[in-house]
Amino acid sequence: GPSTGSIVDAAVQRNIPYRRMTEGSMVQFGWGSKQKRIQAAETSDTSAIAEAIAQDKEVTKNLLAAAGVSVPIGEVVTCADDAWRAAQKIGGPIVLKPKDGNQGKGVVANIQTEEEVRAGFEVTQGFGRETIVERYLPGADYRLLVVGNRLSAAARREPAQVVGDGKHTVAQLVEKENQNPLRGDGHATALTKIRFDDIALAHLASNGLSPQYVPKIGERVLLRNNANLSTGGTATDVTDDVHPDVAASAVAAAQMIGLDIAGVDILCESIYKPLEQQGGGIVEVNAAPGLRMHLKPSYGKGRPVGEDIINMMFPPGEDGRIPVVGVTGTNGKTTTVRLIAHLLSETGLRVGMTGTDGVYINNRLIDTGDCSGPKSARNVLMHPDVDAAVLETARGGMLREGLGFDRCQVAVVTNIGEGDHLGMNYINTAAELATVKRIIVQNVAHHGAAVLNAADVHVAKMAKACPGDVIFFAKDINHPVMAKHRAQGKRVVYVEQNKIVAASGKKEFHIELSEIPLTANGTIGFQIENVLAAVGAAWSLSIPWDIVAKGLNSFVSDAQSVPGRFNVFEYKGATLIADYGHNPDAIKALSDTIINMPAKKRLVVISGAGDRRDEDLRRQTEILGQAFDHVILYEDQCQRGRADGEVIALLREGLQSSKQVKKIEELRGEFLAIDTALAQI
Repeated sequence: GPSTGSIVDAAVQRNIPYRRMTEGSMVQFGWGSKQKRIQAAETSDTSAIAEAIAQDKEVTKNLLAAAGVSVPIGEVVTCADDAWRAAQKIGGPIVLKPKDGNQGKGVVANIQTEEEVRAGFEVTQGFGRETIVERYLPGADYRLLVVGNRLSAAARREPAQVVGDGKHTVAQLVEKENQNPLRGDGHATALTKIRFDDIALAHLASNGLSPQYVPKIGERVLLRNNANLSTGGTATDVTDDVHPDVAASAVAAAQMIGLDIAGVDILCESIYKPLEQQGGGIVEVNAAPGLRMHLKPSYGKGRPVGEDIINMMFPPGEDGRIPVVGVTGTNGKTTTVRLIAHLLSETGLRVGMTGTDGVYINNRLIDTGDCSGPKSARNVLMHPDVDAAVLETARGGMLREGLGFDRCQVAVVTNIGEGDHLGMNYINTAAELATVKRIIVQNVAHHGAAVLNAADVHVAKMAKACPGDVIFFAKDINHPVMAKHRAQGKRVVYVEQNKIVAASGKKEFHIELSEIPLTANGTIGFQIENVLAAVGAAWSLSIPWDIVAKGLNSFVSDAQSVPGRFNVFEYKGATLIADYGHNPDAIKALSDTIINMPAKKRLVVISGAGDRRDEDLRRQTEILGQAFDHVILYEDQCQRGRADGEVIALLREGLQSSKQVKKIEELRGEFLAIDTALAQI
């Protein structure tokens, strides 16, 4: 609808992220702990008690009167006799309306005789047991929109009516007007279709008219007493004409009720004068007011009320965003995500994190499984206890439905290498895979940065697509990409003399590898690269260097904190390593590390995913065959489309050229394979 749409449009102009939460008008603005929500012109700061007060017109009047705001006198009744008694007590024309009502439903105005009062009372009873009888205030009907502590817009409302042409009947004129493209059902269009119902017929009858009456040229025929747009009324903008005292009364009324957004209904002869001077008054204060009459009035200029609401929810300088780090690549994503999240948490922030082993909010696991897609990212950004988010962003989710965010402050790409999952979803080469993973780099905020692996040719090329800064990392500062970047005075992270070095121009910060347990004193090469990426991300997030050093030192890589990522155990005097590596690059990094670890014997247990290409499965064991003496191949029930024995056959083919492997075993079942290996230690 137009109310919600105007607020969303204003948020987009302010670069505030939004997410539609329902098929209706509920929308979230901002992320995590900075989020706000709306439902039409109602915000997450709107008080439920204030809404209840606004719904109860008698309580509203009493509060406004206590605040010194001009209101019509009246009382609440529950039977027709009391209604007539109250009307006689008030004297003169009166208004009957349901005690709890909205949109002008059940309102009968400007009546005086006993017959009119009793008939009007029956109308109000269709909307609730209690009816308000109050003095009818002559004059025009005005709606003043209060946002926060100021008047945002004002409109003079006219009841549903038709203008005669001397030819058509009232009924025909209504039908003709309802064909106006500006009129529609509900609130989605600028105007609502005129209701030609029993209330309209009764109003005609009270004026001695019928639906078959043919009005003269220019003759106006009113179809209702109340001027609500929801029953077909029209509006004229009068924002510039409101007297300061009237505006102050409207603001006081909204604040007395406790509403952050309020539609204040005023009846008076002229909006140019204070209410007290002309016997006018406030007749209603509405929660969640419609904005149509102010956005696109029937006459006069529209007002930017959506902007006023957004500016109230998010003062200038605030955009509702929390730091968001997107991490992608072929290998090292999960460890890098966890390390960055750890560094952020060391600053005192509550961190939301997604990865292939679940979703974590402030170190608490709230979802399990592969949660590296956009759905999990959106769930983290919806959580009210999240001050910063670190999101593993896998290719599958990006291909399926894009990202779970519109912009990230930091994009980290660990590597592409030979690629992974090639041959799936029409992604057949490492270059094509890089095009997919480049998406997070393309969506870096202008004030953010991409942290890219300079030693990976596919990743280094992504720098051109980054709208923000680029921080390159690589172990070797003499790599051409690194050297050029540093020569230009830009930020680089590398290894020198067994230290992590973060350099920008002549400024440097050093961290000893011996102080970073994850790297095992600098002996695990792929973990060093993960640390370089995390340091680059921390730098772009402006985390103080003392906290970065402290966080790197306190990060533990074990089966609890980083399951399946080079977890080291001792078993019967042997060193046992569990690792999730499942592509050639990961196997190469694993083998390069293990080959440098002294051992009398090296044994590996491995299987392969059936949805990988034949060459990828063979390549894994080709690499392992250069580092291990004993290989146990196993196959489980989940072959992902492969026939029994097909995966093992491909893995064995990869071992054919190995001169290192002395023994090969083939087994069915993961646990049997592991138990068999452990029994040989």
